[in-house]
Amino acid sequence: MTGQKTTGAGAIARTLLGHVGGAGNVLDVAHCMTRLRLRLADRGAVRDEELRADPAVLGVVEEGDSYQIVLGPGTVNLVAAAFEAQLREKPERGGVKGGLRRVANVFVPLIPALVGCGVVAGLAGVLTNLGVAPGVTPALAAVAGGFMALIAVFVGWNTAKEFGGTPVLGGAVAAVIVFPGVERVEVLGQPLHPGQGGVLGALAAALVATYTERWVRGRVPAALDVLVTPAVTVLVAGLITLYGLMYAAGKVAAAIGTAADRLLESGGAGAGFLLGGLFLPLVMLGLHQALIPIHATLIEQQGATVLLPMLAMAGAGQVGAAMAVYARLPRNPAIRTTVRSALPAGLLGVGEPLIYGVSLPLGRPFVTACVGGAFGGGFVGLFSMLGDRVGATAIGPSGWALFPLLHGNQGPAAAAAVYGGGLLTGYAVGFAATYWFGFTRTMLAEHDRGRGQEAVA
Repeated sequence: MTGQKTTGAGAIARTLLGHVGGAGNVLDVAHCMTRLRLRLADRGAVRDEELRADPAVLGVVEEGDSYQIVLGPGTVNLVAAAFEAQLREKPERGGVKGGLRRVANVFVPLIPALVGCGVVAGLAGVLTNLGVAPGVTPALAAVAGGFMALIAVFVGWNTAKEFGGTPVLGGAVAAVIVFPGVERVEVLGQPLHPGQGGVLGALAAALVATYTERWVRGRVPAALDVLVTPAVTVLVAGLITLYGLMYAAGKVAAAIGTAADRLLESGGAGAGFLLGGLFLPLVMLGLHQALIPIHATLIEQQGATVLLPMLAMAGAGQVGAAMAVYARLPRNPAIRTTVRSALPAGLLGVGEPLIYGVSLPLGRPFVTACVGGAFGGGFVGLFSMLGDRVGATAIGPSGWALFPLLHGNQGPAAAAAVYGGGLLTGYAVGFAATYWFGFTRTMLAEHDRGRGQEAVA
């Protein structure tokens, strides 16, 4: 089975490579959970119609110099590997959006570990609350907590790798942040504490290490490079981390936690409404990845990110909108087939097939889906404002797949009830808004009949 999947991915990669102008037109390739992200030498060499018509392609997004092909979870990993096997590495990217994408690329590879450890941590919490298997729960806590205790090292490694440094040097400098001995170091008269600055400090430390390494390597004779470059990199970047970055990043991380607390305490419903309503456009543009460092900071600092359950309501609005589209277009088999095939993924939090296959091509249903997400987010935010706060112990999943990762200050049952209520609200409002306001008479006349279906689908 694995061999068949690899062969299929190779065929998809070869086809897509031809559509985008061949290997010579691809400067760089990366991927997230659902998209193959390409930087192209000549945008005009892309055969857009053939690419969009490919059955493996769910959609195409252009963002700055990034040409993003939506393939879906699982498939994109295999196709990206096949792509990378055919291309030589050229990782240079620039600009503000390019910088945000590169920061996201640091954290995206960590998502599987965050999810796995989050599920184990949730299981340990349930067993503790039930008073069951007291001899097992410490082991589960150790399994779940080991990664989070050393997440700074992984962030440092990935940062150096993404920005062109030596990964182990980035990890080594970031490890300073979690080293227990830092408590003997004082900055501005106050001792540091292990973990101060968290993932933000690790990111900054590895960036300093990467640029220090580049600077030193360009000035040291080749005969001394193997000795001098690593030593100077670790020394300079390590001292900067100790006497500057840990303190500054610690202040920023604390401010993020404080802002999240105040946001929910004073304006939870409004904040949830805004976050749930705006998240689909962020997903459409691929900018939602820029929120990963904030989620990771909150998880590391507070044990859960309170933002993700509200943002996840955008997917609920999308599901409700898709159901309404299905009901409103009974004579459009192409769109109804797309809804049926993409709906299970949407219920599990993967909304891009529904976005690019259903709501976005139709236009108005995309807006009404955002309305559903806004009301779902407002529901979760309202309960947070009333004291029943819901968070997620990991990032990546949403929809129904987020249930095992929920954490609430009133217990797992209350957290599941609030989150489930938000999903139902998003489904209901997304459906109602789309059913009543998602179509004009002209749209219904155009799409609810035999002709014109292929252009929409």
